[in-house]
Amino acid sequence: MSITPRTVRLLTPMAAALFLGVALLIRVVDDGALRQYSGTALYGSMVWAAVLFLKPAMRPVLVGVLATVFCWAVECAQLTGVPAELSARSLLARLVLGVQFDPVDLAWYPVGVVPLVVLHQLLRAPGRR
Repeated sequence: MSITPRTVRLLTPMAAALFLGVALLIRVVDDGALRQYSGTALYGSMVWAAVLFLKPAMRPVLVGVLATVFCWAVECAQLTGVPAELSARSLLARLVLGVQFDPVDLAWYPVGVVPLVVLHQLLRAPGRR
């Protein structure tokens, strides 16, 4: 069975919504490390879904690399103070850009991306591997 780009574009928003729902549920039930680190990993998962939505035919590893690099860029941008300034004005900016740099987050983004890359690779049509 081959998954078409149209199917990918239908499934990735649902996947992103699922990742967001899990992240919000964890925020309700936990106030500690699980909340912090799972949110970071699930942010990476949502970015992976966004990259795949934009380029559904892209190779899984490249989707994962782009998603991780984007997450790292957003995290490093927090060193400038610009995301904090924007986040003070907008809840959406706070959710997308964060507020302050945490070097530990750099390790957690791939935790949310790598399993999806593996799954994506496994689901690809045999002729496209």
